[in-house]
Amino acid sequence: MEANLVSIITPSFNSEKFISDTIQSVQNQTCQNWEMIIVDDGSTDNTVSIIEEFLHDNRIQLHRLDKNSGTGVARNTAISIAKGRYIAFLDSDDLWKPDKLQKQVEFMVSKNQPFTFSYYECIDEEGKALGKIIQAPKILTYRQLFWSNWVGNLTGIYDVNFFGKIAISSARKRQDWMMWLTILKKIKTAEPIPESLAIYRVRENSISASKTELLKHNYKVYRDYHQKSAITAAACMIGFLFTHFFH
Repeated sequence: MEANLVSIITPSFNSEKFISDTIQSVQNQTCQNWEMIIVDDGSTDNTVSIIEEFLHDNRIQLHRLDKNSGTGVARNTAISIAKGRYIAFLDSDDLWKPDKLQKQVEFMVSKNQPFTFSYYECIDEEGKALGKIIQAPKILTYRQLFWSNWVGNLTGIYDVNFFGKIAISSARKRQDWMMWLTILKKIKTAEPIPESLAIYRVRENSISASKTELLKHNYKVYRDYHQKSAITAAACMIGFLFTHFFH
């Protein structure tokens, strides 16, 4: 494990329209001590050939799965290869602002924090700003995270020296929320950097763009991760709805 190296975990699947900008946003970081591990999950478009154009940068790795297995499997594959002290996540259609890594690593070191995240903003598929910044509580507790996923996947970073490598759920959706819950169970509270350091792309087929899909996958988190009964999970969803839509 290399001291203060950041391992960036990036699953990709049919992202030919976005992957180039995503990689460039990593290359543009003011913090240059990183490795980017891209695991392609069986793309059938030009995603792989576009990624291969960046492999002259020896900090970027490409690994290909034999078949489409879901983002959980792709992320776990990347995590198993990672050599860094810090694990960060960036999906193949999202973007980081140039000072994202520097600010978060400096924050974690100066405050001796093993996990942090930040605010982020949203764009549409064409890159148009939606005028929306997603914020989080200044001190995030496990209880707050239980009711709503306040941590944007593209902003979270954790310290492997403290947690070890955390296995991602094999569920097709909401693996990130379950990972943050695992982290908060251990450290009880987490503090975000209270500014937008990343840009989330809201795509037409994403669960963030569909309230029905969001509810379905969040219900599964209460059922499968928290091991709640069907009735209790349904009651939890009422609390989720109140927190998510009326906060």
